[in-house]
Amino acid sequence: MLEQYFPVLLQFMIATGFAVTTLLLSVMLGKSARRNSMKDSPYECGMLPLGQSQPRFSVKFYLVAMLFVIFDIEVVFMYPWALTFRDFVNNGQGAMVFWSMSGFVGILLVAYLYALKKGALSWKS
Repeated sequence: MLEQYFPVLLQFMIATGFAVTTLLLSVMLGKSARRNSMKDSPYECGMLPLGQSQPRFSVKFYLVAMLFVIFDIEVVFMYPWALTFRDFVNNGQGAMVFWSMSGFVGILLVAYLYALKKGALSWKS
């Protein structure tokens, strides 16, 4: 039974040997550059790195992003409904399915109007 694992062991040994050989050749044959403060500084698209490393984003950015994700997910729920709506109409269940989705859209509309009223989508405040 162990002879069945020989190809896997051989492939592992070849891959490890290749990786070790490549790294050793790189260290032995590669040039080592002189270090100075200019080369050791981070590269920022040709600009000198001044100020904070991570800029602060407004809470409004995250709020709008969360609202987008929430409403986007709701549209994902509407797509399969739209695809199967004709089948429900043919089976005589069209009215029930339509009004249930109307209630769902109504809740989304109330949530959207609430977000507008609270100024969640206004960048100026």
